[in-house]
Amino acid sequence: MTQRISIIIPILNEAENITNLLQHLTGHSKPENIAEIIVVDGGSIDGSQDIVGLFINSGISKPNIQLLSSLKGRAKQMNLGAAAASGSVLYFLHADSFPPKNFDQLIIDEIQKEQLAGCFKMRFNSNHWWLQLASWLTQFSWRACRGGDQSQFIYKKLFNEIGGFNEEFIIYEDNDLINKLYARKQFVVIQAWLTTSARRYQTHGIWKLQYHFWTIYVKKWFGASATELHNYYLKHIA
Repeated sequence: MTQRISIIIPILNEAENITNLLQHLTGHSKPENIAEIIVVDGGSIDGSQDIVGLFINSGISKPNIQLLSSLKGRAKQMNLGAAAASGSVLYFLHADSFPPKNFDQLIIDEIQKEQLAGCFKMRFNSNHWWLQLASWLTQFSWRACRGGDQSQFIYKKLFNEIGGFNEEFIIYEDNDLINKLYARKQFVVIQAWLTTSARRYQTHGIWKLQYHFWTIYVKKWFGASATELHNYYLKHIA
């Protein structure tokens, strides 16, 4: 069976990144492997929608690129994109994460081996030793080394079976989905590098932000609710 990928990108005020990402995706994949690229906007006020619209209307965009509007919240945005997707494989990607060349074929190869969900190993665009170490660790299959910035591919049938993203989570929605996949022993790390931005670390400070991310992870481990995690995020990170 021929597999095709629907790429789903949730955005909120990503005018600085979205053009580069769309150009990267179309330049590093084969059109026949991509069903569509679905950009789901959560209420941007920086002109992100206009930029995507210009890209769509340029007449040179292959594969098909769609722009959807959604309520704010990555889980809501990604679920909306998944519902609109025509591909048999969903690929969820943050706007500041750039997958490797031929990422589409690498994903399809895993699907054909019946590896129905997973991600790429990831490196930050930073030379800081801690972020380089964190990047190096993402090649391993350990659950603690996973996160949404690594991107997420998943067979659409499996995505629907596990109920998609839990929209109660304003943050941690990626990790909640990953937990469900690890519980099913259905996760693979593709050994090719995705590159993601270190902008949040640069804004908040590496050690401060890492501490807060660890705290959120531990809070969830001990049973914190989606609301409690969001309140902590609003207080310390947002």
